[in-house]
Amino acid sequence: MAVSRPALIALTALAPISWGTTYAVTTEFLPADRPLFTGLMRALPAGLLLLALARTLPRGAWWGKAAVLGALNIGAFFPLLFLSAYRLPGGMAAVVGSAGPLFVAGLSALLLGQRPTRRTLLTGAVAAFGVSLVVLRAAGALDALGLLAALAATISMSAGTVLTQRWGRPAGVGPLALTGWQLTAGGLLIAPLAFLVEGAPPALDGRAAGGYLYLALANTAVAYWLWFRGIGRMTATQVTFLGPLSPLTAAVVGWAALGQALTPVQLVGMALALGATVAGQFTGRGGPGARGVTATKPQGAPAGRERRGVAA
Repeated sequence: MAVSRPALIALTALAPISWGTTYAVTTEFLPADRPLFTGLMRALPAGLLLLALARTLPRGAWWGKAAVLGALNIGAFFPLLFLSAYRLPGGMAAVVGSAGPLFVAGLSALLLGQRPTRRTLLTGAVAAFGVSLVVLRAAGALDALGLLAALAATISMSAGTVLTQRWGRPAGVGPLALTGWQLTAGGLLIAPLAFLVEGAPPALDGRAAGGYLYLALANTAVAYWLWFRGIGRMTATQVTFLGPLSPLTAAVVGWAALGQALTPVQLVGMALALGATVAGQFTGRGGPGARGVTATKPQGAPAGRERRGVAA
């Protein structure tokens, strides 16, 4: 079925907007200092649910591909993201993450043969600068391990985004199944690490159970399905330029729901990041869906705690 390009962009943008609520939900509803368990509760239940709905398992080489994509997009990304968020000064992890479009542009040149234009590089730099104005605060010395974790998380998600586009998906397999494969693989990768590092699961009250339910369903199952669906119908760079919407949403939620003030500098940063996000949709050569996109894609076809701003 054909989908208009503005509708496709809007639906894909719902993913990083949803991820921008993670900070508020985590701090207000969930047990403290359990990032790996939280990552596990986000990924594995959502993946199993989507597998049950799709009723499709990988075949042949796709067992390995699904494992690689699940590790890059979920299994490695979640722990590295939370490690960086806990060890870096407020917002620094989001600033490193906002450089994702630049990493995707470079990886797209290597793996997809799509050379980045000057406009793409400039737009990516403006997006990162705008996010930095929104999330950075006066802070002490940077933690080397946290900085490396943030950089590794950004590279991991960027590589997963580009490989998702390079590999497409098997004929007859929709984005629901592909998302379920990755979430399940990523959750299974996180599970032993969570129990080894954090021990037995914590006791959950009603608020925590509700928070985990939201993260698993809306924040992960639906959001990642929209994200991978977008990757299959837009260029990797265009999709990644929607990423800054996550820290911007976190800032808005913090202002509206948690009573956190927004300064004039932050508002300028929001305007810059939003402008770069919009401009990012016009970078490159367009890709599938410029006049509408199709719902299926054959295999091999190129797919066209102030810790505010945790990206996913």
